[in-house]
Amino acid sequence: MTKFKDFGAPVSTENAEEIMFRLYGEDFYCRPQIPGKVMLDLAGRSGNEDDSAASATIITDFFKYVLVSESHVRFNALCEDPDRIVTIEQLMDIISWLMETYGNRPTQRPEVSQDGQ
Repeated sequence: MTKFKDFGAPVSTENAEEIMFRLYGEDFYCRPQIPGKVMLDLAGRSGNEDDSAASATIITDFFKYVLVSESHVRFNALCEDPDRIVTIEQLMDIISWLMETYGNRPTQRPEVSQDGQ
């Protein structure tokens, strides 16, 4: 007998809530969802916290995957602006908030039951 499990259809981002954050008065828009494989790859590469070059690359890649294109360009410009310093602590706070936000999002809307329960 064959064992089988259907893991569902692709998750639609059509009705997903917007994710955004503000830094230095600028609004930055994020993708409504991140592919699980991307998050696993980033997590797997973050294993060596003593390698600062690797950590910097992971942070850069994280924002590349999370931010929509236009926001990503502006975010990079802001982070490199010598007149508006974005600290590593601020970057880590943003990453923590985004990870928490993505981690707490349901992958699909709950179905409404027939009896309203």
